[in-house]
Amino acid sequence: MSNESFSSKRFRNIGVITIASVYFLILVGGVVRSTGSGMGCPDWPKCFGTWIPPTNSNQLPDDYLSVYKNKRIEKNQKLANYLKTLGFNQLASDIFSHSSQYIETEFNVTKTWIEYLNRLVGVLIGIFIFFTLVFSLSYLKKDPVIFYLAFISFILVGIQGWLGSLVVSTNLLPIMVTVHMALALVLVALLIYAVARSQKDQFKLITQPIATKTYVLIILAIALSFVQILLGTQVREMVDIIASEFGYNNRGQWISNIGSSFYIHRSFSAVVFIVNVYLCWQLYALNDKRFNKLVNGILVFVGLEILVGVILAYFAIPAVLQPVHLVLATLLFGLQFFVFIVCYYATHIRVLKLAVR
Repeated sequence: MSNESFSSKRFRNIGVITIASVYFLILVGGVVRSTGSGMGCPDWPKCFGTWIPPTNSNQLPDDYLSVYKNKRIEKNQKLANYLKTLGFNQLASDIFSHSSQYIETEFNVTKTWIEYLNRLVGVLIGIFIFFTLVFSLSYLKKDPVIFYLAFISFILVGIQGWLGSLVVSTNLLPIMVTVHMALALVLVALLIYAVARSQKDQFKLITQPIATKTYVLIILAIALSFVQILLGTQVREMVDIIASEFGYNNRGQWISNIGSSFYIHRSFSAVVFIVNVYLCWQLYALNDKRFNKLVNGILVFVGLEILVGVILAYFAIPAVLQPVHLVLATLLFGLQFFVFIVCYYATHIRVLKLAVR
């Protein structure tokens, strides 16, 4: 019994560390985007052809701009041909029709090292997710779903790494960035589910029955957060384009040049707010002080997210708040998903206990 307890705690601890590291990577990724460092390393997995980036442009050949641009185009041609064989003709065409494809990225030591550190954090997550998979082996017989969740997460991290290389080779092609973000959210959900499932016997927070309507509201809130984050990613893509056009100056003029995507994202936030407030009102009715801490967390994240969004919109998009805005949104998504799992298992465990009695 002690061995089971030890293995459970070990898996929980590494799982929590892995989830925290994924959130940290999202934060670092936000810093990369807000500082315009996404192409700080024009190749992948190396950076300017080496495992340790250069610190001065004198360490690079004179024609490095065209060299790395041509390498990207060559790699993208192979990707486009592969997509065409799968029937994705429009996507294959979009890769080469987007103007970013032919941009030559000049060396900037600060941006290079920001992007390089982003990649190092990604490697660290790969190590953590490997240990998560190894420690999940103890559940292979008693709850194999946990192992499969860890295994899928491990594969997904590999896919994320591959997508990261495509994000670089396509010079931050919008659809690649959006898919990259969507899979990050899926990864967070898988890891949260795996860790929560391993601790399901401890979910005794809720003693009242949960109405079907409440479950529907939680699922709706999760879906809205997912969509809102993807909408926000599209807004960020437009901000990046405009920032580049303005030379990352005159930030006060960026919002007025974004277009409809910003107004859709802003209007959608009102829907997110209303649904989450109503959901929390329903969850408070369960009358459990410990569970209410999770519900309070949802309200805090929603409130902070809207506050940061207002500051970004009306105070010239402060660079320091751009990654904060993204992380708050993903934290809200993760907390909503965790609340759903807690509700499900708390109800399920209570029903099982009543059946035994």
